[in-house]
Amino acid sequence: MALTHEASGTFAIAPTPFHEDGRIDETSIDRLTDFYGKVGCSGITVLGIMGEAPKLDGQEAIAVAARFIRRAKNMSIVVGVSAPGFAAMRSLARSAMDAGAAGVMIAPPPHLRTDDQIVGYFKQAVEVIGNDIPWVLQDYPLTLTVVMTPQVIRRIVMDNPSCVMLKHEDWPGLEKISALRGFQKDGSLRPLSILTGNGGLFLDFEMERGADGAMTGYAFPDMLVDVVRLSKAGQRDAAHDLFDAHLPLIRYEQQQGVGLAVRKYVMKRRGMIASDAQRKPAASLTAAARAEVDYLLARLARTDKRADLADRLNVA
Repeated sequence: MALTHEASGTFAIAPTPFHEDGRIDETSIDRLTDFYGKVGCSGITVLGIMGEAPKLDGQEAIAVAARFIRRAKNMSIVVGVSAPGFAAMRSLARSAMDAGAAGVMIAPPPHLRTDDQIVGYFKQAVEVIGNDIPWVLQDYPLTLTVVMTPQVIRRIVMDNPSCVMLKHEDWPGLEKISALRGFQKDGSLRPLSILTGNGGLFLDFEMERGADGAMTGYAFPDMLVDVVRLSKAGQRDAAHDLFDAHLPLIRYEQQQGVGLAVRKYVMKRRGMIASDAQRKPAASLTAAARAEVDYLLARLARTDKRADLADRLNVA
């Protein structure tokens, strides 16, 4: 099913599972996809920043995307297609859609600085990949260094009808969500799905500001599903209580440079993937860091039994 502006819920940002020797672990792709479906994710986003996409060659990238798509059943698959050049972007985008993807995600390259440069870049990107492909605009200034104001996002969305979703990852960014929803109320912005990232660090209040759900890679996607559900049901205290219990681990995951290592370690502990290996170049966790994560999991297990992993230290 093609992605639309009505998309909501939790889209898990998937890591790319690897064997210890760097080969792609297809069995773990299947296991991970099944887990996301079991816990209630609406979709999966693959080949994003967390997916180590730059470490894959072109054939590997489409093979990984196709594997997730084949296994996903009723979940929508969004494929990250950001690339230094438009030729590679078009090739991956068209191949992903031919394989059954619901849409693609495009991030701005770091060299863009002025509003006109940003708007012009996305206009050209859409011309190249084709305006028949629904796509997600990724707004992640902390990593990508490109600042898009609400007004610039409105211009991009209104200029490109095939843009159906914003992946919102600005920080601070709550006022940006409110501004965009305000544009919709005054009729200057057409309907747009807004899913939020940043590891889920601000999901509790992002939902209250008008987000439609989460699109992030926290190692407990089932918690994200629950917080989105509780928030939409108006159960504010329950949503915040669950979120607050996870916040120390969410914060730990957000460390620059080692965040993916933390996530993969927890995912391995949970049995979602067989190995926490990354492709080189990669940062690894020290014994002290692993002990800290284990401590956080043990504390979290006091309030969320899903974190009780004492019997899973040697998941294969």
